[in-house]
Amino acid sequence: MGARVAGASTALLLARAGLHVLVVDKGTHGSDTTSTHALMRAGVMQLHRWGVLERVTAAGTPAIRTTTFHYNDEAIEIPIKASDGIDALYAPRRTLLDAILADAAAESGAHVRYGARVTGVVRDTAGRVAAVELLDADGTPRRVDAGIVIGADGVRSATARAVGAEPLHTGNRPSAVIYGYFHGLPDDGTHWHFGNGVAAGVIPTNDGATCVFASMPPQRHAQKRATGLDALFRRVILENSPRLAHGLSRARAAGKLHPFAGEPAVLRRPWGPGWALVGDAGCFKDPLTAHGITDALRDAEMLARAVFDGSDDAFARYQSERDAFAVPFLDLSDEIASFEWDIERVQGLHRTLSKMMNAECDALRAIEPMPIARAAG
Repeated sequence: MGARVAGASTALLLARAGLHVLVVDKGTHGSDTTSTHALMRAGVMQLHRWGVLERVTAAGTPAIRTTTFHYNDEAIEIPIKASDGIDALYAPRRTLLDAILADAAAESGAHVRYGARVTGVVRDTAGRVAAVELLDADGTPRRVDAGIVIGADGVRSATARAVGAEPLHTGNRPSAVIYGYFHGLPDDGTHWHFGNGVAAGVIPTNDGATCVFASMPPQRHAQKRATGLDALFRRVILENSPRLAHGLSRARAAGKLHPFAGEPAVLRRPWGPGWALVGDAGCFKDPLTAHGITDALRDAEMLARAVFDGSDDAFARYQSERDAFAVPFLDLSDEIASFEWDIERVQGLHRTLSKMMNAECDALRAIEPMPIARAAG
């Protein structure tokens, strides 16, 4: 399955509802992964509703009370208004958030196994997926029978390959990113910078650090081989904001910079006989709109409801509801990631994105909570 945001959240909801759940992940508990960290309002709403947001805040994750969009020299500051029981946004490190969700799933009765890798699936005589084949951490092969096998193992999902989940919708204009963590930058909310052919973000996260990313077309990202990663990162930051570049020159780097060359967006068929996909395994969009974690939380709740129901109609609704959000988010993210826009156009895209996020929150408010047979802890 995968024990990160999408998989751990799905496991948490299903285990709370009384189902027998096994979660396997090839990584280790609390390991890091590439991420923008930012949670949009819908994602914070869900963590609050599931009773795990207080763990995020108790770990010292800073409250984000303003977000500012910078378009060349124009800055538009947006306060985060209190509603739905929350009064701030958050951007937790994945070392924290993934572990919190996996631990909550385990406390609710899910069995979480790290270091295990999916090698294939087994189908019954009717063609339904009936079991998953694993290699344990010590290399021991195992077969685990299951009523349903859920792939939450990322955009390059082994589960998706094993079940033959075909792409339904794709993007072809990915952005590339260089990001790192810094101490000594102002803690004044998130900042999103958009210039001519470049973008950047400033995202406060745990341990007094700020995640700073520089985004660019992939062909420019390839210049890192000639210029060096740090020089390219700082050049793109300077083109976005001389003020941010000055602040970075005085800040202290916490570790090395991380490059991401980009990955084309893809929406896959999310279910079939005995299997389902959630998170990036089912839908991956460009990270420049920073909506991936929120998508994973939303889709986890929709899939959990379908699994609990168990009918083909419920899984068809999962696909329909997911795609109603996923397709327009994917297309909009793909256009922003293309860098084929001027400032007026990208401002309009962001206004559209804001309306889409408001509709997402409205849809989540209308969802009946999953049944709870046993609570975490």
